[in-house]
Amino acid sequence: MFKSLSLKVIIFGFIFTFFSSFGQSFFLGLFNSSIRDTLSVTQGQFGSIYASATLLSSFLLIWVGKKIDDINIFKFAFFVTLLLSLSCFFFSKISSVIFLFIAIFLMRFSGQGMMSHTATTTISRYFTKSRGKALSTCWFGLSTAEFILPVLIVYLLTVTTWQNIWIFISILVLIFLPITSFFLIKKLNFESREETNEKDLKNIKQWKRIEVLKDYRFYIICLNMLAMPWIATGVFIFQSFISESKGWGTFVIAQSFMVYSVLSVITLLVSGFLIDKFTSRKLLIYMNIPLMLSAFILMYFDNPFSSFVFLGLIGISNGLANVLGSSTWAEIYGVKYIGSIKALTTALMVFSTAFGTALFGLLIDKGFSIEKIALVALIYMTLSIILLFLVKNKLNPHYT
Repeated sequence: MFKSLSLKVIIFGFIFTFFSSFGQSFFLGLFNSSIRDTLSVTQGQFGSIYASATLLSSFLLIWVGKKIDDINIFKFAFFVTLLLSLSCFFFSKISSVIFLFIAIFLMRFSGQGMMSHTATTTISRYFTKSRGKALSTCWFGLSTAEFILPVLIVYLLTVTTWQNIWIFISILVLIFLPITSFFLIKKLNFESREETNEKDLKNIKQWKRIEVLKDYRFYIICLNMLAMPWIATGVFIFQSFISESKGWGTFVIAQSFMVYSVLSVITLLVSGFLIDKFTSRKLLIYMNIPLMLSAFILMYFDNPFSSFVFLGLIGISNGLANVLGSSTWAEIYGVKYIGSIKALTTALMVFSTAFGTALFGLLIDKGFSIEKIALVALIYMTLSIILLFLVKNKLNPHYT
């Protein structure tokens, strides 16, 4: 399917998205109890620190992320690797609330932000005709981490301290990632491209970020792209509230995550082939339909079985969103300045996760039931998908 260099680029993307997991909510959440016990902070305090640190990381990502357009990819990857290693080491030294804020900021910025940004930007820039399959394979790295790491970390926490785990991660990152990057992308440069016979790709207008910001289509697409991050993060962070509201019991949602994970991976793999056949622009309209159905399920069904359907539908939208979130921008705006464009969209994604955490918490404190919160999410998605439908025939790239 892929030639030698192409395969190396995909493996690089897989590895970097896997290692981005160290800054993802699912991974940092595994240390929630240990850190709160160490610092004697409440759930609410931890949540506020987490949201504000995440918000700050999204702003910095807009500026730093664009540098990938100007720097050799191997050098950029090495910088990100070093930053991630130092961030992990700093995380092991948390001793106060201030250190906790800085540590979460560093992990969200270097892990969730820069690692995934480096992987997906490199894939989006290099591939053309196989971009969908390449991105879906790349994101499979994160899905693999979501499957393996929770069980592994829970076990490690029974045999050693959480600080030692983070020191080990720091050393692993510092040794493993530079070596693999050297062998996989050392020969890759700014102009490296997948071989293709589609000559018209060279004639696509290459948009600069300032031009993209003046394009109304960008904002309509973003409204749809950001639905998954803020809604899913709210669900994940406040899953105990959902369980209590529905009377599902302690382990029902945890078991439902198995369905979420499986359907997310299946959709991830299938969507890559669909994108390469039909383009991201045509699939974008369907991205949030499963997510809308999940909100409907949450509003009207209380049976424990509905939890599996609810999380499963979120998993389907998650699989679509991961691939479409990278390929759509490359299709519409070209790849020459894709780094700066994706730095902006990745920052918006990170910001939306903080927004989702804050909004869910605010609505819960205001006395909203989970059904009313689901209705708020459904209204948002309905309005955004209507706007997208109105412009769906205007999403084609411009040609010079």
